[in-house]
Amino acid sequence: MVDVIISEKPTAAKKIAEALSDGKVIKKTYNKSVFYYEIIRNNRKIIVIAAVGHLYNLEEREKGKGWTYPIFDVEWKESHLINKKNAFSKKYLDAIKSFSKEADNLYNMCDVDVEGELIFKNIARFVFHREDAKRAYFSTLTKQDLIKAFDDIKQHLDQRISESGETRHFLDFYWGINTSRALTLSIKHSGKGFKLLSTGRVQGPALKLIVDKELEIRKFKSEPYWQLELITDKLNAWHKKDKFWKREEVDYAFNKCLGKDAVVSKVSKTRSKQSPPHPFDLTSLQTEAYRALGISPRETLQIAQELYINGLISYPRTSSQKLPEQINYRKILSDLSKESSYSKFCNELLGKSKLKPNDGAKSDPAHPAIYPTGQIGKLKEKEKKVYDLIVHRFLATFAEIAIRETMHVEIDVNGEMFLAKGTITIEKGWHYFYGIYLMLKEQELPSLNEGEKLKVKDLKIYNKETQPPKRYTPASIIKELDKRNLGTKSTRAEILQTLYDRGYVAEKSLEATELGIKIIEILGKYSPKILDEELTKDFEEDMEEIREGKIHEEEVLVKARKVLTDILEDFKAKEKVIGTELAEANIETRNHASLVGKCPLCKEGNLRIIYSKKTKSKFVACDKYPNCKTTFSIPHNALVKSAKKECDACKYPMMTVIRKGRRPYEYCLNPDCLKKLEAIDENL
Repeated sequence: MVDVIISEKPTAAKKIAEALSDGKVIKKTYNKSVFYYEIIRNNRKIIVIAAVGHLYNLEEREKGKGWTYPIFDVEWKESHLINKKNAFSKKYLDAIKSFSKEADNLYNMCDVDVEGELIFKNIARFVFHREDAKRAYFSTLTKQDLIKAFDDIKQHLDQRISESGETRHFLDFYWGINTSRALTLSIKHSGKGFKLLSTGRVQGPALKLIVDKELEIRKFKSEPYWQLELITDKLNAWHKKDKFWKREEVDYAFNKCLGKDAVVSKVSKTRSKQSPPHPFDLTSLQTEAYRALGISPRETLQIAQELYINGLISYPRTSSQKLPEQINYRKILSDLSKESSYSKFCNELLGKSKLKPNDGAKSDPAHPAIYPTGQIGKLKEKEKKVYDLIVHRFLATFAEIAIRETMHVEIDVNGEMFLAKGTITIEKGWHYFYGIYLMLKEQELPSLNEGEKLKVKDLKIYNKETQPPKRYTPASIIKELDKRNLGTKSTRAEILQTLYDRGYVAEKSLEATELGIKIIEILGKYSPKILDEELTKDFEEDMEEIREGKIHEEEVLVKARKVLTDILEDFKAKEKVIGTELAEANIETRNHASLVGKCPLCKEGNLRIIYSKKTKSKFVACDKYPNCKTTFSIPHNALVKSAKKECDACKYPMMTVIRKGRRPYEYCLNPDCLKKLEAIDENL
């Protein structure tokens, strides 16, 4: 008989084995392909083996010959039987099965979150045929934390957490498969082609937020306004009115000031205190990494997960903004101080008599805020950037407040008042520790006295227009979803990626496509419940109540099946009209996406990206074929799309080429243009 520890990933299994072994770790393989570890701890033989994520996923119990909906008869099946992409998981499942008969004690050392609980629960019940096991709780994969977690082992699983996780999987599966089939089949049944569409419990409301913003931008009508700037020998100032909505008013003020003296009428200074930032939760890490480093929320999570697996930071999928004293701040700072780039910051903090982080309001029952463990590893470029951001945020939370001073100056020019403002930092406090990630502007004004005359060098009138609201960025939409309690910290970035993959949004600024807009418009008209944000939040609250032990899984699933049945019955009654409108929107979107620009040869047609079934490749051609036979080849093995601009050298359309792992580049479609040759040469 042996004890068996299940971890979530192979790297974690290795770290767990190395931390817990009383002696040498014996690395073995199952079927020459799966590594596992054999250790001795407290005179007991233990097998440590990884699960590589979800080894079981939901699937229809009985698949028919075609799609239909609604379907609720689903069950857990081995992941490799559901999707060929999961074929690799079979060998890990087989390896775990090989230890099931001789296992004595069974330990859950998967990630401490809802998904980790569910991953283990399915292995326990379907492989080991057990409903309970021992559970170790940890937030880092450092040796000391893993040993402490194992020594403080809990004798039972938290069934409420795994039940909540299982409920979420069923809800998302119910919503995703049924609503996506309804949308896709509506186009098919309309007789106007086929297009795989999807929506979901969170995906629909998320897309609606983006589309609502897009419509707000489209409806926006800019208004002209004017601003008046005063330029003197010592400083520049703007008219106190800021925006003049009538040209004659700014002209009047301008003429009134011409040839007149500028006199300083008032000088005042105010000071403001800036508290240190809160420790990172996942959402704030993702938004800050996007702002400061330009790294997408999805990639930030992937990088943070890798840093965690390698023992460099604590568990990243956390909602907490609190750092408990138990993590031993001084030891972490002492360890970080061994790295030369952090030593001066750490030593300064270690000199304080008391270390207290500026905790935020948000908490997480499973994990603290994200923090560096103090261990240093060899990192890739982007990993190093995210790690450095996490370290500096951690340091800044322990620092003193920063104080900034703002100087306000009022200048009188023949009764017209102008204002100037400059802000400087007079006590750096935590700014010093946050360093390059702060991005604050320092603007110091010269010393001035009330009554002082200034030499007027110029007066300038600026003609401007009001600007539409900004689109969401990948970071700001995730922050908005978090604020509205839509989705989970772990899934929001993936939901956003799905919106890109389905062609509902485009560009970094999250521009809703015509297809995305039409889906929201059509569903809003005929089946608004699919987009109901309140309904989504209602089920989020149900899952929280499951975690608290107030209700149970089946109660929520019965409610969900009833709600979905009603929604889908209503949808079916309107399927034909919905499908017709969605098909037209799909064609319109496809035409828009393929458009490159005006044909430079015939001047009548449009150049479009065409897919050839014969050669299984894409090229650019004029849509006036056969009257115009203009064609252009484009790079293969890459995503090529219109850059939406003309070459400034020859006026041919510009193209954007995107290859995985390489920077996107633009080139001119004209084969004889030097710009094309230069762009291709630079990116070979």
